[in-house]
Amino acid sequence: MATVAQLLEQKGHNVESIAPHATVYDAIRRMSDLDIGALVVLDDGKVVGVITERDYARNVFLKGKASPTTPVRDVMADDILFVGRDKTTRDCMAIMTGKRTRHLLVMEDDELLGILSIGDLVRSIVAEQDMAIEQLEQYIHRG
Repeated sequence: MATVAQLLEQKGHNVESIAPHATVYDAIRRMSDLDIGALVVLDDGKVVGVITERDYARNVFLKGKASPTTPVRDVMADDILFVGRDKTTRDCMAIMTGKRTRHLLVMEDDELLGILSIGDLVRSIVAEQDMAIEQLEQYIHRG
């Protein structure tokens, strides 16, 4: 089972962010331009939340708010879920499915090291399963 540190080595540590005073429109535009589903909200370099496409749909669009005038701070999730580098993909999947979230921050000592999506975890788990299947097939064909 891969660790978060191994996943970040493959994926990279780049984290896209936005300020809490930015508009939701700016956040959605940025996510669209980057083809991602979440931005970390940073205030003076400190993680204060996460805004996702789901936050937009539920807290702006469905409530009839105007995305060009609504600040990110008003709709972001501020209950930040994070893990350390030593956690496994299984640990992360348990947290994400249990909390019904699609993004998980990687932090150590209040330092943001990266972000993982449910897609990152699924790709890793599928690759591990493919490798296990290949090894079993090789074992069977040798016997």
